[in-house]
Amino acid sequence: MSEKLLPTEITLHQRSHNLEIAFNDGEHFNLPAEYLRVYSPSAEVQGHGPGQEVLQIGKHNVNIDKIEQVGHYAIQLFFDDNHDTGIFSWETLYKLGKEYDANWKRYLERLKEAGHEHPAQKHLQ
Repeated sequence: MSEKLLPTEITLHQRSHNLEIAFNDGEHFNLPAEYLRVYSPSAEVQGHGPGQEVLQIGKHNVNIDKIEQVGHYAIQLFFDDNHDTGIFSWETLYKLGKEYDANWKRYLERLKEAGHEHPAQKHLQ
């Protein structure tokens, strides 16, 4: 793709705990705050190298308190659990949107493997 990915709209829906983002290629994503929190690009979540990711537990009620733009390439999300060290580039947000289904499934599987159950999974059994 020769055109640089840029957001055309970013809307925080605090009641539904979602970040809505549209891109200049027509893609549109509705990303839950919990998803963004557990896949934060911060070292606290991702570790300092491959295989060092830290499973985030108990984030199902997390919300985003504020958003700040970082230059012309990213936003910083300030979560209500005091996590604010991840810088979400436009490319990262786009990738998280495109890979939401697979990433979310993997997160729920990792929670289960670690002996934790996501509240949304309880009513599915």
